[in-house]
Amino acid sequence: MGELRWFKSSYSGSGGGDCVEVAADPDAAHVRDSKEADGPVLRFDQDGWAAFLVLAAERG
Repeated sequence: MGELRWFKSSYSGSGGGDCVEVAADPDAAHVRDSKEADGPVLRFDQDGWAAFLVLAAERG
């Protein structure tokens, strides 16, 4: 996966609860639990990430 630059989601709270981080490369978006940085990573191709964003926007 190489070196990715991770960003904490603006929807993640500062109280240490549910925290999601996202990193992007030219081909995909990567999502992980910030509390388990060495844990599993979800990888979305460009079409999958676009569909996820549309669904997230619809659900508010």
